Amino acid sequence: MGAASGQQQSEEGPAYGPELEGFDYPFPVERFSFTSERQSLQMAYLDVKPDHPNGRTVVLLHGKNFCSATWEPTIKDLVAAGYRVVAPDQIGFCKSSKPVVYQFTFRELAGNTHALLAKLGVEKPVVVGHSTGGMLAAHYALLYPKDVSQLVMVNPLGLEDWYAKGVPLTSVDQWYARELTTNADAIRAYEKSTYYAGEWQDRYERWVQMLAGLNRGPGKEPVAWDSALLYDMIMTQPVLYRFGDISVPTLLMIGQKDTTAVGKDLAPPELRPKLGNYPELGKAAAKAIRGAKLVEFPDLGHAPQMSDPERFDKALLAGISNP
Repeated sequence: MGAASGQQQSEEGPAYGPELEGFDYPFPVERFSFTSERQSLQMAYLDVKPDHPNGRTVVLLHGKNFCSATWEPTIKDLVAAGYRVVAPDQIGFCKSSKPVVYQFTFRELAGNTHALLAKLGVEKPVVVGHSTGGMLAAHYALLYPKDVSQLVMVNPLGLEDWYAKGVPLTSVDQWYARELTTNADAIRAYEKSTYYAGEWQDRYERWVQMLAGLNRGPGKEPVAWDSALLYDMIMTQPVLYRFGDISVPTLLMIGQKDTTAVGKDLAPPELRPKLGNYPELGKAAAKAIRGAKLVEFPDLGHAPQMSDPERFDKALLAGISNP
């Protein structure tokens, strides 16, 4: 999908182009051009270098409703500690290409990321993934164990198999129809409940409008279509069955008030309370991954790095300095 015009205004708020044209990131955006599945694509990414490098690189992988820019506080704290930080927008997300036809798999996204890091000359980084990015980070560590110094998963999805537990099968067309109805009010209500454990701060609104603006913009249909394909990927490729194969040092960081479960609202009412139990899921994942360390945030939800970045970053820096 080609670039559209920049930011427009609607009665509801800003409308952005299909590659988030008009929405500014806190750091310079670079682009990696490559061929994948017989088409030319561009992956947007941030590459932020410290003034006093410690020789290590951290790769930050965003979640489904997030972008590389949502890592802003963590990027600043990592760079201040001497780390180089690379944070891509995956294909189908944010400022990267929105292909009309693409076989979205974690294998494919991991391969794209590996090619980007090779181009940048990054070797054996710490790979940190949040939410869907946590699933991607796990797959990356499984595919390229010799190229990862440490794996960090922050409230990752894929810790349970929702379809196996009874969430109804959902077609891509059904996901697409749902995505077309996305609006700021629905996004805000969901994020307040799950990401921020029922609390709300004005600074979160920027990220609500980032997502809602994509859905108001001229690229609404391809954005919604790729989002539907990505939901299908998330639902059909749970990673928990491979945890025993992870061989790199692993840190799990879990906000205990998280209740995220994709498709929960589609599940039978009696099943919903049993899904997304992150206190249990985090402990089970830590037990399944050999030698994994678990850091719990009792009062935080799905996005601890956004709700309490100072506390999160302090724990992250401590965890990656002593893998």
